[in-house]
Amino acid sequence: MKLSNKGRYGVRAIFDIAFHSGGKPTQIKDISRRQAIPPRFLEQIFQDLKRAGLVTSKRGPRGGYALAMEPDDVRLGDIVRALEGPIVLGSGDRNGNAEGDETSRVVTENAFSELSDSIEACFDAITIQDLCDRGDAHGVRRAPPRRYVYSI
Repeated sequence: MKLSNKGRYGVRAIFDIAFHSGGKPTQIKDISRRQAIPPRFLEQIFQDLKRAGLVTSKRGPRGGYALAMEPDDVRLGDIVRALEGPIVLGSGDRNGNAEGDETSRVVTENAFSELSDSIEACFDAITIQDLCDRGDAHGVRRAPPRRYVYSI
């Protein structure tokens, strides 16, 4: 299994919202700048995350994306599944070749299935809040609160 840039960027973007937004919507341009992720790619990622119910969006000058739930309730596995699909090790038989010892195939596929379950459990054991706590422990500076300019 290889995690694509889409999955990695999705985790970074959700972390960014939880760590820097203070519960307020965060604009794509701000996440893009802080995380060095192309804004067009972020838009695609957020559409998938919104469809999965992990983020909400709000239009307008004070709009952006926000978590749909508390950071403690968002697991890395949720994000990866939303962007990459099921967390599984690929089948060893990529060519659809039905030849070979059926017993060996069953035994090895069962082992790969168990490994997939273990990998999924590892992704599900880490929440976005865990990443925020790690950010604090590593001294990552939080973004200053957004200030709104009102004109009359």
